[in-house]
Amino acid sequence: MWKVGLIGTGYWSEKHLNAWARIENVEIAALCNRTRGKLEQRAGQYSIPPDRLYTSVEEMLQRADIHIVDIVTGPETHLELVTMAAKAGKHILCQKPFALSLEEAYEMVRITRDHNVRLMVTENWRWLQPFQIIKRAINARSLGRIHSARYAHSDYYTPRMMPDIPIPQPFFRSMPKLLFYEMGAHWFDTWRYLFGEPSRLYAETQTISPYIQGEDAGVVMLGYDSGFCGVLDASWATRRESAGRVPGAISANHKETLIIEGEEATLKMDVSGKISLIDPDGQETVLAETTDLDHGASHYRLQKHFIECLDHELPFQTSGEDNLRTLELIFGTYESARNHQVKVLGDSIMGDSGR
Repeated sequence: MWKVGLIGTGYWSEKHLNAWARIENVEIAALCNRTRGKLEQRAGQYSIPPDRLYTSVEEMLQRADIHIVDIVTGPETHLELVTMAAKAGKHILCQKPFALSLEEAYEMVRITRDHNVRLMVTENWRWLQPFQIIKRAINARSLGRIHSARYAHSDYYTPRMMPDIPIPQPFFRSMPKLLFYEMGAHWFDTWRYLFGEPSRLYAETQTISPYIQGEDAGVVMLGYDSGFCGVLDASWATRRESAGRVPGAISANHKETLIIEGEEATLKMDVSGKISLIDPDGQETVLAETTDLDHGASHYRLQKHFIECLDHELPFQTSGEDNLRTLELIFGTYESARNHQVKVLGDSIMGDSGR
């Protein structure tokens, strides 16, 4: 039985806890949060007794009977919490974005290696239903050799974040790096999962909403030495998919499309989630009539993978080492946009053991 202690019982922790509750041979053995209100609320939802609730991480690590620490807090806390958990001999699942800098990420990877504990980053986007289907189509070579991709993410979100309106994650308003840090962790990890490692990128970003500090729109061009190339076009300030919104409801309503061009077929995912292949004669083969960005189920798949890798000593898909490459794309996007120059990738990233 793997016993989990979760740190951070805020907004997104419910996804983690629901997934842990579904996985065989796993017990939610402890919860930790700085404030008791959210801590006790989550404990009531999952029938965690009072003697397994902690407001001190140190106390939880010393007293709780746990093997795994699930960190569901902001990136500014990750270095400290990963260090504490590693020194206590616990395996670690750490929320994205993994780190505030590549230097911090390297340090977390080093510390977990030194203390012989496993570290995986909670990158759930690749585990979403549509990308699992698309990955299977690519692996089956249904498209033939792939030569380009266009990935678009749309929402009309940040222009509606007026200061007096409650939003699920109010810290978005003050983040100096927003869209390509908070969401780029998802997109770049998924891009790498589907297409491999880019050689270079060029980015332009914009801040549209007056209610935020960071960027909420941008375009990133990703190039490969193989000749493959692609574009990531993202905006939280576009109305192109905003039909049907409830007036006054301020929450994310992400819509995504993806077109992958191959020698044998074109793969299309539209905003409804329909995924299809178009052959050279224009004939359509539907792979899925509809799919969802099924966040809850994606966490189940991700956390089940984490446990299976612990059980069988297999490499994690999104280990700490692997995530260094995702972070390089994130920080490379900001560097390119700031300098208006192409960013060459991969020169300073350590090898990946999948630990």
